[in-house]
Amino acid sequence: MSDLRFQPMSEALLDGVMEIEQSAFSHPWSRALYLDGLKSYDCWVMFEGERQVGHGVIQVIIDEAHLLNITVRPDCQGRGLGLSLLEHLMRRAYARNARECFLEVRASNQHAYRLYERYGFNEIGRRRDYYPAAGGREDALVMACTLLE
Repeated sequence: MSDLRFQPMSEALLDGVMEIEQSAFSHPWSRALYLDGLKSYDCWVMFEGERQVGHGVIQVIIDEAHLLNITVRPDCQGRGLGLSLLEHLMRRAYARNARECFLEVRASNQHAYRLYERYGFNEIGRRRDYYPAAGGREDALVMACTLLE
């Protein structure tokens, strides 16, 4: 894991982003959503050596950040890459003057929930029927964290 590097997401990297996104989620973001995000959000790709292994998207408005997406290639999960990516995104948000970060996570996604808790996020609410799910909708848990230098 010592060969990690982060690169701003670009249209040229979207094929790899979409491959990871589609392999990781039952309801992935669309290519069009990423193209829009490149114009408005802070979008990053994580590499291990030359291999694209993850990506993340944050939005910063004044002093608040919103973690919109964080994804690690399924065959690379369980090795601390998610935490490395989250730390990078939170440093970026802090550098852009965000002092608090919010996110939503599927109620069923306990791996992500534990990752966010490990970083310092706390659950502050629930959004009913927020996510599409097989056979209906799923709640989102809302989490927040104070960002520190």
